[in-house]
Amino acid sequence: MTSEEIVYTPGMKDLFKELISNKSGLLGLIIILVFVFMAIFAPHIAISDPLKIGKPHEILLPPSPDHPLGTDDLGRDIWSQIVYGARVSLLVGFLATIICVGIGTIIGLTSGFFGGKVDEILMRITDMVMVIPGLPLMIVLSAVLGPSIWNIIFVISVISWPYSARVIRSQVLSVKERPFVEAARCLGASDIYLMFREILPNVVPIVLAEAILYVSSAIYSEAVLSFLGLGDPFHISWGMMLHFAFSSGALAYAWWWALSPGIAIALLILGFTFLGSAVNDIINPRLKER
Repeated sequence: MTSEEIVYTPGMKDLFKELISNKSGLLGLIIILVFVFMAIFAPHIAISDPLKIGKPHEILLPPSPDHPLGTDDLGRDIWSQIVYGARVSLLVGFLATIICVGIGTIIGLTSGFFGGKVDEILMRITDMVMVIPGLPLMIVLSAVLGPSIWNIIFVISVISWPYSARVIRSQVLSVKERPFVEAARCLGASDIYLMFREILPNVVPIVLAEAILYVSSAIYSEAVLSFLGLGDPFHISWGMMLHFAFSSGALAYAWWWALSPGIAIALLILGFTFLGSAVNDIINPRLKER
């Protein structure tokens, strides 16, 4: 029996209960919820408009009661930028993950279920995309498509789906041989019914675990692209904050400008990593033992 076959597929209620009892999973969930709260209630939490240029005496102020995280070279409040930047990071993370995991699930499900020539063609396409260096390709595509938050989401999705497709395919190959699938086939169930009503629900926990981990990867990719100057200058994001901080040359005496977005990126990625690892531990007992 392979490792793919030993996969626990709990219901969503059971998964949530076990997740709450997992210390790292609970910590990751709390971190994520804090940033989600910040993103939703940004207008009420922020001190001022993050794009509002301050007065001359407000330029590059260190942290103070009026500006808890200081200001940048235009006198803009960094705390307000961090709060609104959470919206961009979560938007990119969630949308890119939905598209990426959606494409990977469809391809992995189709490839694993039908096998044969269909499997061969889809997996060769998947392999071709996987062997291309991800970061250089994202940089090239972002430069060609132009600086836009939607282009960044598209680029991240196009590059990342093969890994999801591989994981889903391996699970489908195992699930489709189980007795309940054969029983449904003998009762005359169609291929579409078997794929989406019998097999897909049993790989949903795997899809969920992959999706959670992909969110952190998408957030990191957006931060890297924005830091390199390929982000959307009309949206405040943590990566763009780092880009402006480094390109201004003011870090030698304004350390707080880069410290805040750097910590925010690290914390949010850490939160999704903790949560994704906890979900993996729950659905894969053998991995948990290791």
